[in-house]
Amino acid sequence: MKKVFSYLKFYWWQIPLIFVLVFSQTLLELELPDYMSRIINEGILSKDIPLIIQIGTQMLLIALAVSALAITVSFISARIGASLSNRIRKDLFVKIENFSLIEFEKFTTASLITRNTNDVQQVQMIITMMLRMMISAPLYAIIGFSKAYALNASMSWIFAVVIPLLVFMIVTLFSLVTPRYKLVQTLIDKLNLAARENLTGIRVIRAFNAQPTQQEKFHDISEQVRVNSTILQQIMSFMFPGIMLIMSLSTILIVWVGADRINAGTLNVGDMLAFIQYATSMLFSFVMLSMAFIMYPRAAVSGKRIAEVLAIEPQINDPEYPKTNDCSLCGEITFENVYFRYPDAQEDVLRDVSFTAKAGTTTAFIGSTGSGKSTIVNLIPRFYDVTGGSIKIDGIDIRDYKQTTLRDKIGYIPQKGVLFSGSIDSNIRYGTVNAKDEDIVEALEIAQASEIVAEKAEGLEYLIAQGATNVSGGQKQRLSIARALAKKPEIYIFDDSFSALDYKTDAFLRKALKDKLADATVLIVGQRVSTIRHADQIIVLENGAIVGSGTHHQLLEQCPVYLEIAASQLSKEELA
Repeated sequence: MKKVFSYLKFYWWQIPLIFVLVFSQTLLELELPDYMSRIINEGILSKDIPLIIQIGTQMLLIALAVSALAITVSFISARIGASLSNRIRKDLFVKIENFSLIEFEKFTTASLITRNTNDVQQVQMIITMMLRMMISAPLYAIIGFSKAYALNASMSWIFAVVIPLLVFMIVTLFSLVTPRYKLVQTLIDKLNLAARENLTGIRVIRAFNAQPTQQEKFHDISEQVRVNSTILQQIMSFMFPGIMLIMSLSTILIVWVGADRINAGTLNVGDMLAFIQYATSMLFSFVMLSMAFIMYPRAAVSGKRIAEVLAIEPQINDPEYPKTNDCSLCGEITFENVYFRYPDAQEDVLRDVSFTAKAGTTTAFIGSTGSGKSTIVNLIPRFYDVTGGSIKIDGIDIRDYKQTTLRDKIGYIPQKGVLFSGSIDSNIRYGTVNAKDEDIVEALEIAQASEIVAEKAEGLEYLIAQGATNVSGGQKQRLSIARALAKKPEIYIFDDSFSALDYKTDAFLRKALKDKLADATVLIVGQRVSTIRHADQIIVLENGAIVGSGTHHQLLEQCPVYLEIAASQLSKEELA
C-alpha cells in the first residue's frame, strides 16, 4: 500500500482539513455526555425545567454541528477517494499502454483488467474509509478515555480488561483473513480469464461441442472462489458479534461497579451514565477500526497488485537524445547482423539476419511456421528490441528515434485484423484524425473495402460492435488495411494480412497496392507463394536464418527451400 499512499501527497491540504474537522466533530460529540450528566444531576433530580430546556437546546445545537461536520468530512473524503482512484487508474492505463510485448507477457490480459478496475475500486473504498474512520477512531479512543478517566479514575481499570480483549480478537481475525484475501484475488483473475476465453472463443467451443468441458472448468474456479469467500465471511462473522458482546459486557460491568459506588454516595447517576457513554464511544472506535481492518487486507492485496504494475519499467524506452530524419532515403530499412531471443528462451529466434528493403520496393518474407517471419516485422516498430545487431531506417538506428516518430513512419497491419467499437469512419481515421475525406475514400478503394461501406445504410457511420462481431473476418482485415493506408506512412508492414482474403480479393488488392504505393517501402509476410511472387525481393527463412533471397524466378533456381514451398502450392505450369 506504500505506493498507493504516495498518491495522498496530491491532497496535502485536504487531509489536514479533514483532520481539523474530525477533531472538532469528536470534541463536540464527546461534550454531549457532559451535558447529559448535567441534565440528570442538576435538572431532572432537581426538577429544574428551565435548566433542562437550556441544556437540551445546547445539546441540539451541538448535535446539528456534529452532523454538519460529519457530512462535510464524508463529502471531502469521498472526493479524495474518487480523485485518487482516478489518478491511479489513469497511471495504470498509461503504464500498460507503454508496455512492450515483453512486459505484457508477465501479466495476463484478465489480470491487467482486474487490477485496473476491481483492485482500484478496493483501494478507493479503503482510502475513503480511512480518511473518515482511521482519523476519528483514535481521537474517539484517546479523548473518550481522557474524559472517562477525568470523570472517575477509579473505574478506569475496566478499560484495562476490555481493550486487550478487543485488540486480541481483531489482530487474530486480521492474521487469518489476509492470506485468504490474496488467494481470492488470484482466483478472481483466473475466473475473469476463464470467462474471457469462453466469450472470445464461443464459436470454437460450440463447433466442438465443448460447452460441458468449459462449464466444468469455469465451475471449478467459481467453486474455489465460493469456498474461500465463504471461509472469509465465516471468519469475519465472528467480529461484529464479538465486539458487541464485549461492549455489552463492559456496560454491564460499569453499571455493576457504578451501582455500588452510587449506593456508597461516591458517584452520581448522571456521572455513571456519562461514563457509560464515554466507554461506548471509546469501544465504538474499535468497531470503526475493525471495519477498516476488514477492508484493509483485501485492499492491501489490491494495492500490492497495483504497485507491481506501476513498478515495472518498460524495457523499450525513448533515447535521451533522439535523432531526426532528413528523409533523404524515405523509408529504407536495413537489417545488419540482427539476432533476437525472446525473454527466458534458450535459443535465438533470429540469427545473423541482414538485408536491405529500399524505398519504392516490396520485400516479402516466406518460410515454415516458426521460421521468424513475424518476428522480423515486429522488431521494426520496436514491439521488441534486437538482442544483437541493429535495424536502421533511413540510416538511423531505430533505437535512436522517439517511438512516436518511428511508428509515425509505419503502417502496421497484423495477421488478425483488429477493429475498435465505433463507426467505420473512426476506425479508418484511427491515428490519422485529420485525414481528408478523399483520403478515406481512396484508402477504402485500395483496400477493396468500398463495398463494405456501400452496402451499409449508414455508410461510414456504420457502428462496429465490440470485438467487430458484426463484420466478417475478411471485412475486418480489409478495413484494417484501409486504416493503415489512410495514414500514408513511408513503410507498410503486412504481417500475413492477406490470409483472411479470398484469392480474387487478394489479387485485386495486391495490384492496387502496387499501383498506389509505388514510392513506399512495403514488407509482406506471407504463407502463399501467389501473394508474394511478384515482390521485388523475397527473403526465405528457415529456423531464424535467411537461406535465400531474390526474385521469385531466381529463388526457384537457387533456393531448395523456396522451391519446396512453391511446389507444394503451385502447378507445374506455374512453376515453369
